[in-house]
Amino acid sequence: MRGPDANDAGGGAKKVIIVGGGPGGVASALLLASRGIEVHLYEKHKRLGGRTGSLEVDGYRFDIGPTFLMMKSLLDRIFTEAGADSADYLDFERLDPMYQIRFADKIFSAFDKTEDTKAEIERLFPGQSGRMDDFLKREKSRFSCLLPAFQRDFSKPWRTTLSPKLWPAIPHLSLRTSVFENLKRYFSDDQLALCFSFQSKYLGMSAWDCPGAFAMLSYMEHQHGIYHTKGGLSEIPKAMGKAAADRGAHIHLERPVKQLLLRGREVIGVELEDGELAYADKVIINADFGHAMSRLVPEGALKKYTKPKMEGMKFSCSTFMMHLGVTKTYDLPHHSIVFARDYRKNVDEIFTHNRTSDDISFYLRNASVTDPTLAPPGKSSLYLLVPTPNLDSGIDWEEARGRYRSLVMAACAERLGMTDLEEHIEVERIFTPQTWSDDLDIFKGATFNLSHCLSQMAFLRPRNQFEEFKNCYLVGGGTHPGSGLPTIFESARISSNLISDSFGLRYSRVEVEA
Repeated sequence: MRGPDANDAGGGAKKVIIVGGGPGGVASALLLASRGIEVHLYEKHKRLGGRTGSLEVDGYRFDIGPTFLMMKSLLDRIFTEAGADSADYLDFERLDPMYQIRFADKIFSAFDKTEDTKAEIERLFPGQSGRMDDFLKREKSRFSCLLPAFQRDFSKPWRTTLSPKLWPAIPHLSLRTSVFENLKRYFSDDQLALCFSFQSKYLGMSAWDCPGAFAMLSYMEHQHGIYHTKGGLSEIPKAMGKAAADRGAHIHLERPVKQLLLRGREVIGVELEDGELAYADKVIINADFGHAMSRLVPEGALKKYTKPKMEGMKFSCSTFMMHLGVTKTYDLPHHSIVFARDYRKNVDEIFTHNRTSDDISFYLRNASVTDPTLAPPGKSSLYLLVPTPNLDSGIDWEEARGRYRSLVMAACAERLGMTDLEEHIEVERIFTPQTWSDDLDIFKGATFNLSHCLSQMAFLRPRNQFEEFKNCYLVGGGTHPGSGLPTIFESARISSNLISDSFGLRYSRVEVEA
């Protein structure tokens, strides 16, 4: 199917302004520009990506946000629907093993091929490997039924929710179970269940609190694989920005937006920090949702998402992160997940008691074993992440920063055998929850945005066609369908399609395999 030319919009090309150059913003720019719409994207920083951005220091390159690319088909679809090929802009590598999980007493490797993972299960958890077939079969059914719900907008929530097309999804919501409880139905051993349920951390939630339907996240990995992009996942928004510019989008870097321009309850453009007024037919907000509501909307204009409402909403956890350039290489996998010795206590401290831990869980990306472009020859770019409470905890991160650094160094030595790490560091950058808030405009430092609890999902989440204002749309982790790269790409597709429909455009639609 062809994309439209500008005349299809009726009366010439329409204009859309996008606030923020994160993955949702650039994906929207790519789709809309390919359909003949005049697109202007304004980004505060000198680079695209938002929290999917990068740091480059002395020959080292570090992703600052996502490092797992799952459901690559959803990324590919954005390019395909825009008349492009992702392979022309990005160099992908499918990982095998996908990742390694470390408990105090055993190491589990999740492989790209199901039979290899089953053999690993049988080695460590005898008699349990056959349950993986049941897991994959049932979670595929769940994903197939829920995928239409993730791809629909809820701008008219009751009409959408009551649509017969969504009825098959209802039994698969697992409304009364958590991810961990759901996984225990497959795997009787707690550790094995955790190997398939830690993915709730992608949503910034505990496996004991995250809605049971998200057990399908692990299915998505095992069925569709995990990818790395050469140069890091921060290359994805760069590539989308380039593809969008190739199709006529105007990308304005270092041009921060001060606030939305309103005419009554209608958004008519934006005011930039330098005083310039830019007008458009539609405006997309890709800024962090909490930040946008508290900083980008004129005082007194909000009716629903007021300051008291925002303070009462539930937000994800945050992260303490270290980006290290080291003068050696380590014989460790691309991805390692290390569970605290008392993992349940660690999770409760973060998500229930809102306090720091001494016994930490952490993640290490040792991507230089796969991608030599990330560091000078013979050296490594390391990414270390520790889940922490967000800024609601009241933790003084200037004080806690040094203690967490020491905990990470000790844990790397004890749990990963990196006993000489400290002496090989030549570049070091640390992100705390306060860094996320101050430097990247993330509300409460909640790295994974709004929580995905049942009261903040589907039509109960801020809607793609924003309910507060006419001609205003949301993309990113703070709107439907949620945080994480695959769902952010879907938010861009939903909002772009809504805008295109409002302009009367015809455009290509590509289905993906569940």
